[in-house]
Amino acid sequence: MAAEEEDLTGLSDEDLERALRDLEVQEADVSRLRRKLHDRLASFPNEVTQQQEHEVSAKRRALHVRIDELRAERSRRREDAAHDA
Repeated sequence: MAAEEEDLTGLSDEDLERALRDLEVQEADVSRLRRKLHDRLASFPNEVTQQQEHEVSAKRRALHVRIDELRAERSRRREDAAHDA
């Protein structure tokens, strides 16, 4: 099973936070690259750069999905802890 498909309930709270931080850093890097590609396309539109932008955008969307999953799991755990307290 790939790390991206890992059962989140098997992660410790620390591992969950670490994974979330790592993905947020990756997302920021991918977003910077995407902005650069958008700037390049605005000045010099071409098929190669357009294809790169599509690939980077797809990666960014996938990162957002995974980040949302991790955040939802973190929220679920916090709610469970609050109810247990």
